[in-house]
Amino acid sequence: MSEIEKIVQKLGLPVTDRYDLPTSKFRFPDGANYRIEISGVERPNVLNALIDEMEKRDVPVHRIISVVMGAMLLSEEELREFAEAAKSAKLEVILGVGPRSFYDVGAQARTPEGITAGLRIRGADQLMNAVKDVKRAVDCGIRGFLVFDEGLLWVLNELRKAQAIPRNTVFKVSVFAGHANPAAIKVLEGLGANTVNPQADLSLPQIASLRSVTNMPLDIFVSIFDSFGGFVRFYEAPEIARIASPVYFKIEPGLTAAQYYKSYTSPQMLADLAREKVRQAQVVIEFVEKYYKEAKLSKPGVKDLAIPE
Repeated sequence: MSEIEKIVQKLGLPVTDRYDLPTSKFRFPDGANYRIEISGVERPNVLNALIDEMEKRDVPVHRIISVVMGAMLLSEEELREFAEAAKSAKLEVILGVGPRSFYDVGAQARTPEGITAGLRIRGADQLMNAVKDVKRAVDCGIRGFLVFDEGLLWVLNELRKAQAIPRNTVFKVSVFAGHANPAAIKVLEGLGANTVNPQADLSLPQIASLRSVTNMPLDIFVSIFDSFGGFVRFYEAPEIARIASPVYFKIEPGLTAAQYYKSYTSPQMLADLAREKVRQAQVVIEFVEKYYKEAKLSKPGVKDLAIPE
């Protein structure tokens, strides 16, 4: 082994992807291997449709990624309605923080090459607007947030430490931040991330390499919109549960992320899509129960979820 590889190992990082696919020794606090996460729950009517479909199918959903179009586009009345409905259904809500590059006057993020910059926040004004967006949602009862920018993550974590926002607030790093290697996962954890959604198209050895450096939940797509590849990994779900535990299985079929996260998108279309996502969640659970019988699925409403208050 080279001297550089020895130093990298001392940093707690693997020097290759984990082709041996070791079984993860980590679990959620309740001892479970996996949970279900559904994205694109943009409005109260979409949440109501999702809850109705969960109850009809008796499918446990643990976390919803909500208002990714930006919390600033909902009124406070709508935010409170959202929080109350999720609280009653015992769902963790991870809310999208509003101001970011796609809403800014700058054009770089919308160009073919500039889009690689991701949804980073531009300037101090936009940074503070994002912090205000979080505080506004916290005041409406929300306790989980989707973060696209590492600088914002660090600021929010410092505010959480200072109890300017509640200590039980959860920060999830979005797939749009584009992280995909073990060192990046360690950096995000150090900045205050509670859960991370890495790039959607990682191989099993690459996912295993991420798990080797952290015990925080990894959020892995098993169904994704066409603009991100449109892949379906249902048959891989049992193996992902084994090597990536604790893992949230992310379910988000559709055409494009942009289409579903626009404020003018048909609420009824989003509600119908939410029902399809619950149906797909049922199939994923069936696959895991059939091919990895040892895996444990969390019960609905477990204590460590960031359920609105």
